[in-house]
Amino acid sequence: MADVVQLRLERMIPDLDDLEKRGLFNSREINEIVKKRRKFEYRLQRPSPLKQDFLDYIDYEKQLDRLRLLRKKSVSRELKDKGNKKLKKSRSDVAGVRRIIEIYRIATSRFKGDLDIWFQYLEFYLLAYFVHLLVHITFSVYCIIAVLGQVIRFHPKVPAVWIYAAAWEFDHNLNAKAAHVLMQMGLRSCPTSEDLWVEFLRMELTCLNKLKTRKVILGEDDGTLIHDDKDVEVKQWQDENKDLFMALEEVEGEGAQKEESSKKLDVFREQGFKLFQKIYEGAIDAIPSSFGLRKKFLEIVEVTDLAHSEEMRAAIMADMRRDFSNEPVYWSWLAQIKLKDPQCTPDISTDSGRSQVEEVIKVYEEAIQSISSVAMFDMYVKFLSEVISLKGEMGSSGCCIASKDAGDYISHLIKVFEKADTLGCLDEDLACQYVMLYKNMGKFDEAMKLAESFCEGKYSDSRQLWVLRVTEQMKHIKESGTSCKAHLSSIFDLLKRLVKKVAVSDDEGLWVMALELFANDKKYFGKLVDLALVSLAKDGGQDEGFSLSAVLVNFIWQNNGIQQARDFYKRILNLPHPGVAIHKYCIELEISSGDKDSLSNARKLYKCALATDSEDISLWQEYYSMETQLGTSESANAVYWRAKKMLGDASVLAAVVQ
Repeated sequence: MADVVQLRLERMIPDLDDLEKRGLFNSREINEIVKKRRKFEYRLQRPSPLKQDFLDYIDYEKQLDRLRLLRKKSVSRELKDKGNKKLKKSRSDVAGVRRIIEIYRIATSRFKGDLDIWFQYLEFYLLAYFVHLLVHITFSVYCIIAVLGQVIRFHPKVPAVWIYAAAWEFDHNLNAKAAHVLMQMGLRSCPTSEDLWVEFLRMELTCLNKLKTRKVILGEDDGTLIHDDKDVEVKQWQDENKDLFMALEEVEGEGAQKEESSKKLDVFREQGFKLFQKIYEGAIDAIPSSFGLRKKFLEIVEVTDLAHSEEMRAAIMADMRRDFSNEPVYWSWLAQIKLKDPQCTPDISTDSGRSQVEEVIKVYEEAIQSISSVAMFDMYVKFLSEVISLKGEMGSSGCCIASKDAGDYISHLIKVFEKADTLGCLDEDLACQYVMLYKNMGKFDEAMKLAESFCEGKYSDSRQLWVLRVTEQMKHIKESGTSCKAHLSSIFDLLKRLVKKVAVSDDEGLWVMALELFANDKKYFGKLVDLALVSLAKDGGQDEGFSLSAVLVNFIWQNNGIQQARDFYKRILNLPHPGVAIHKYCIELEISSGDKDSLSNARKLYKCALATDSEDISLWQEYYSMETQLGTSESANAVYWRAKKMLGDASVLAAVVQ
């Protein structure tokens, strides 16, 4: 290892001597460079060097070369000020770049499967090629091609590698034939790559457009294969106002020249069409199930000016309908292209907005005839809801007051919900949206009747619908201020049924709302607490997320005081599997209360919690911390020795004291 490192360092001597001779680095700095490089070289010579070892070495060499370049510029300015000649090119100008390339070469041979380091290698090599080409120092193009060949050999199934190599040949080496061959080889290796097919088409059309542009520059043709909407608008205006462009003198043979130019233009457009058609057919045969690929080809058709482009566009659309008419994603896309701006919902207060909405509705109506699915109805409902909410306003009661323009669409949305229900395509989410539509329209009774029919019917086990039904009932009673016995009784009956049907211990908002609603009625408040205890006994305590036990204890403490809170949490702790979380919450409650019994109660709670989980280190730490702060040295030592006996090692408690 030492011999190899020494040999590599000795090979650097001429480059280092040149740096010192030219005054870019002094001897002390040269020695420091040698020390740094020796450390990096030893890291690379380890039995199993890491990728980071190579990257660190490369970063150091890049920084060193940047420093060399800055100092060279400074020395050149000083020589220029003195009237001397500029510094001549020497071996140290490219030595740093060559060393970095060598490190990359070793790294890629070591980590052949790491694409990231390969691409870093290529990017640096290309940068070095172009920079040093400008200063007349040869970096052979064959070396770059060789590196590209190595990447392809090791990663033939990675489409990005073929695209990168073809782009280099086409854009930088100006070898369209080689780029074409690389793309075809890539498609044979990765026939199911969408990106390869699309880039192949773009490259071929770009090549054809370059030939067309060359003809234009030589004055042999006009126009390009790139479709520009502005050019179309200008041409249309000129055709409509051709009398304004009448020539002063009619040039003989002008019409024949225009006709000949048009024929030349058509030759390129025809060739582009044939290329597009051939590649499109090959791509569809290779990836028949890719909807995204069809969209990309359609986008290319729309931005290029090819012969028969409208027919090609219609053919692609027909193929998409034939192959994807049973997929919601197709209908969603088809609806989006009917909008002028797919990112914005049309404004139905304008004729243009209403026209767009009607076009989209036609698409969705046709879609639900082809696909009766929840996903399709969900898209349809989402679109109509966005259209309605755009013009809706909120009334004082919190209900949505639909504008005059939105009325018809609300009626249509209700019909869509009804149709989804009839066809069995109404899931829990859509059912909740259906209920909330009536509620937001101010039709609370209709909304609750609908929720009742769902909860008593096919969604009897739906937690989402039951919670929505009960929550909205409680909100309505609270907002209207009509909390009479009959209303409280009906709400309690619903809660009772809810607890029996579904687990609701994770619905914090529901329980908080219920506690606030029943807080002023001792009879129903007691019944609600008993109902909560039944739910806790059935579901057990939760150590993560929402804790119903903590909500109940906190509510009783805030409204009835610490003593009643103690009585209640004792009832909870007597239930099966109360969980450690409620113990910790009650301990915090006791410590924060600060009365005479709080410390003794907190100790009892810690003992009870440790009986549940004696190996909980955080529990022991908190217990020990409490005793060191609030207790005595004897009680703290007792906890320490008990923890040591239980855990086998009490060192974790020492950090608490520190």
